[in-house]
Amino acid sequence: MKKFNFFLIITLLVTCHQQVTAHPSSEPLQVRTIAIAPYGVDFRGELSGIYYDLASALLTKAGLESEHHIFPYGRIMHELKIGKTDLTIMFKYKELADYVDYIYPLPTLKNVVIGRKGSDFHSVEQLEKLSIAYLRGAKFSDDIDNNPKILKQTVSDFHQGLLMLKKGRVDAIIGPMAPIISAAKQIHLGKDFFGKPLIVSERTPWLQLSKKSHDKVSPKQLKVIFSKMMAQGELEKIQLKYQ
Repeated sequence: MKKFNFFLIITLLVTCHQQVTAHPSSEPLQVRTIAIAPYGVDFRGELSGIYYDLASALLTKAGLESEHHIFPYGRIMHELKIGKTDLTIMFKYKELADYVDYIYPLPTLKNVVIGRKGSDFHSVEQLEKLSIAYLRGAKFSDDIDNNPKILKQTVSDFHQGLLMLKKGRVDAIIGPMAPIISAAKQIHLGKDFFGKPLIVSERTPWLQLSKKSHDKVSPKQLKVIFSKMMAQGELEKIQLKYQ
């Protein structure tokens, strides 16, 4: 009887492992987090951030070996297309639809256009002939992207965009409010620096897995583990660390 129980336990352990790892692979999962504070932060080689910590917690719970880096939007999108990145958390993009599986959504974020105090915007049309700092590789609003009368100045990060806004080189900046405020704090810009934000879109970040990575991990089991984490408030706990 003891021998039977021993083999039963071993069988259960092996089964649980196989539920996450579709086919055992010696290669670590290649995970990428967007280089946008507070979601992905690389401070002199020390990596952190809301999405970085959340993805790391998922990998730990799933028992998966990984290499986790923080890269710009454009590089992650390129690596997803060629299969060099396996897993990430970011918005859906039409050009990635054929390359990734959408595993599980995170709370929707509001994208805003915001300028200096006294510059309140009430419509997209009001932005015509104005210059907006726009994160390279990102797409925050179809209405703005498709309006050639709105001038876009691409920037490498929100920090650069805010410096341009402070110096008057652009009229506004676009993106989710949280990373804009996070970057503003780094250069000592308070909320009183800004005007009233104009909400231009609402977009949902997703946990995404490359279609070329199914031999490394099971999408279904990632969804089971991640959905449980979200239901248990793992995201909210991590967000508290970065307030």
